[in-house]
Order: sequence, then C-alpha cells, then structure tokens
Amino acid sequence: MTRLLSGTFIGMESIIIEIEVDISAKIKSFDMVGLPGQAVKESMKRVESAIVNSGFHFPGKRIVVNLAPAAIPKMGTLFDLPIALGILSDGMDLGEVGSFIIIGELSLDGELRRVPGSLPVALKARQAGVMKILCPAENAREMAVLEGLEIYPVKSLKHAVDFLTGKETIPPFGHPVQEGGGDRPGGLDMNDIRGQEAAKRGVEIAAAGGHNIIMIGPPGTGKTMLAKRIPTILPDMDMEESIETTMVYSVAGKTDSENWLVCTRPFRAPHHTASDISIIGGGRFPKPGEVSLSHNGVLFLDEFQEFPGNVLQVLREPLEEHKIRISRAEGSVEFPAKFMLVAALNPSKTNADLDRWEPSEMKTVMKKLSGPLLERIDIQVQVSRIKYEKLRADIHPESSNSIRSRVEIARRIQRERYKHLGIRTNSEMTHRLVEEFCRLDAPSESLMRLAMEKFLLSIRVYDKILKIARTIADLDGSEGVRDMHISEALQYRILDRVMNFIM
Repeated sequence: MTRLLSGTFIGMESIIIEIEVDISAKIKSFDMVGLPGQAVKESMKRVESAIVNSGFHFPGKRIVVNLAPAAIPKMGTLFDLPIALGILSDGMDLGEVGSFIIIGELSLDGELRRVPGSLPVALKARQAGVMKILCPAENAREMAVLEGLEIYPVKSLKHAVDFLTGKETIPPFGHPVQEGGGDRPGGLDMNDIRGQEAAKRGVEIAAAGGHNIIMIGPPGTGKTMLAKRIPTILPDMDMEESIETTMVYSVAGKTDSENWLVCTRPFRAPHHTASDISIIGGGRFPKPGEVSLSHNGVLFLDEFQEFPGNVLQVLREPLEEHKIRISRAEGSVEFPAKFMLVAALNPSKTNADLDRWEPSEMKTVMKKLSGPLLERIDIQVQVSRIKYEKLRADIHPESSNSIRSRVEIARRIQRERYKHLGIRTNSEMTHRLVEEFCRLDAPSESLMRLAMEKFLLSIRVYDKILKIARTIADLDGSEGVRDMHISEALQYRILDRVMNFIM
C-alpha cells in the first residue's frame, strides 16, 4: 500500500488529504472510497487512460483508493495526479513521493491541466510543515507566491515520474516578485468630471477611510463616472492584501498562468438582474460571489433600488462583518467580503433632483432599502444636475493622482494607528475603538448631542458619523476630531433626514 499527500478546499478552508492506494493480486477492479464527489469518481477513467497513453502499464489487479479523512466530502480534479502516481508506485520506485503535496488534473493523454484552489492548498501545506509541492506547471507561479515552499512544476504524468525516479532534474520554481500595484483602469481620471465637487469630496473621504458610499441623483449627473474612477484614487494593495484577494480568485477558478496574482484592487459591477447566488455566492458546492470577488476592492451596484430585496438584505452581513456565511445541508462555509460598497440610486420617476422628489416615491424606495441597510452605508451624497456654465467653464478639475496622494497619507495614518489591532481603516472600527479614537471636545460633543436628538439617530449611525469625522480629521492631518469634522460628517447622512421627513 502506498500513501501520498494531496489537498482540497471547502470554501476558503483548505484540508490536507491522505491518499491510500492498495493494490492486490485479485480480479481486476478499481474502487474509490472516502466520500468522493462525482468529478473525483470520474477520475478513475481519466487516470487509467492517462497511465496507458503515457506509456506505462496499468496493473490488472484489484485497486482500492481511500481518500482520508473519510468524513470530508472530496470534490474537484486535484487528485488525478497523486492517484496515478500511487498506482504506478506498485511497479516502480518513485523515491520520496510521500513527502510531497501533489495536485493536478490529468487529460487522457497524460498531460497536466491547471486546477482551481491551488493557493489555499499551498498555504495549508506550509502551515502543516510540508514544504515540497508537485503541481501542474500552470499552477506553479500562483503557489510560489508563498515564500518558503519548494514548488516543482510538471507538465505531464511522464514528466512527474521522470522527476521522482531521478531521470530528470526539476529546479524549484522561484518566488515571483510583485510588480508594482498593477495597471489602473486605463484612460480613467477624476479630472474627466466637471463640477460635482461635493460628490467628489464624499468619494475622497470614502476612499480614505474605506467607507461605503451611496450616490443619489437623476440619470446623467455622473454617478457611474465617479464610481468607475474610484479605483484610480485608492492606494495600491500590499502583498498581504494581494494574496488574500488571489486566494478568493483561486477558489473561484479565476486565476491563470498570466494573472497569477491579483495586484489591482478589484472593481466588480454586477447588473441588477444577476441572480442572488452570483452576487452573494453559493451553489451546491459553494463558490465565491461578487461580494467576495470584490474583497479588498470596490463593489459597485448601479440602480441600487432595482436589485432584488433578498439580495439587498443579505448585504447587511458582509457590510457589518466583512465576510459572508453560506449554509448548505453538507455544512457551512465562509468567504471574506471586505469591500467598499459604492451604490447609485435614482428612485424618482420624474428623474428630478433629491429635493424635488415626491414623498410617495421616497416612501416606496425607503421601504425596499430598509433603515438597517441604509444605516450600514456610511456616506450618502447627492449628485445633482450641473449648470451649463460649469460644464463649459475653462477649469481644470483635480486629477486622480492628486487625490490619491491625500488618500494614501490618510491610509498610512490609519495603518499606524491600528497596527496592533488587526484592522487597517477607520471604517473597520468597533464601537469600543470609536470611543477610544474619536474622543470629542466640548463643541463637538454639543453638536453630536443636537444631531442625535433632532434626527433620532441610532447608535450605529452615531458610530458611522464619528468614523467619517475621524477620516476627515486624518485627511486634514488633525490629531483630534473637531466640531468642523463632525459638521462635515453630518452632511453625508442625507437619507437619514429624508427618512425623518417622510415618516
């Protein structure tokens, strides 16, 4: 009997799988146990054809393959290569094959194909102390992102056998270097937008503190233009953030040999007709949805009021917890979902500015969006129609580079402030941290008390306002939160005032 090591993943959690191959001189058969999924069961046919077509002998004996631990469902095609090597070890010496984590999908001619989820498997291997990995050549660059591992890329079953028997030498794949922060959206810049200074200021504050933002206004006023240019003012991802995001894309099967590391902050913009599973994630074998593919980036929901109500309400969990939990009969999985929500809203049938909406229209949309959801959106800004004079004026709006420089300074201040607390931005502060880092002087205290009593604000909204004020203070380079910061922060809660008006 031969024992080999492989790996699989459930959600974002990776598990080391021990593959036991027992071959005995009985009537020819090929059985697999250990809760194999349909794709794993089908590997028996692929493995037999790959062995024969690679020029090796497939034993006419009784073969039993056990995938342990047996209680965990196995899915995917990661086990093709280790199963084939386990069978071949019956007639040849494959050296220290048991000291490798081995993954790979076989084609019928013995060539190796890329498999999804290789980066989580590599991370688990390093945590388990198994530092050598044998994998398809197309997965090597992605797995080598993690330092300390010896990644041996192979192109075929024969290539793997030649390496293990010593006929061919394969040097470990070198640790790749992240090249800058990736390409920013080509041709997009904040200086494309005329007017809308208040909305631009709101977007800058949102980017600086990682806050969620909703833009309210009629069509054609620049809401989508602003949203698409937000990635141009966000700071580059560091290596830790890139690996976190790449893990999600790896599990979703959206990485390849060219895009082996996600260096640019994701910008996802699903249509309002998209299914709830495509946005939230799920399926029989749960995969990440748009909220997770936006991890460390931007999720843009245009025509916010048109999204199904069940999707909007499910957003409350990732907006608060920065993760999404999906439960199925087989168990539950978690995917990370720390994104910056950017929403665009126009519920008015007359396409009027916010101050000319009919109360009946406001009630309809507010009922669908619900107060608890809107409370979780930190910044609410109005994007009104601009006058012709501003559109044609000979002015030069501020560029994305200029705004990004201020955002990066504010983000550095926050990283230093929270370096021992496990968070990066002001938007991630808990209520306890808000009380610690947003202490108010007497004028600020008086202003907040007046706002709480006049607009009947909840504790959650109170925290949101202080978080926004903290970000504004960071942009100003202020050590403390002042009344002018509170005053500006209150301007970005316009829907709270609308709710009080129509109720």
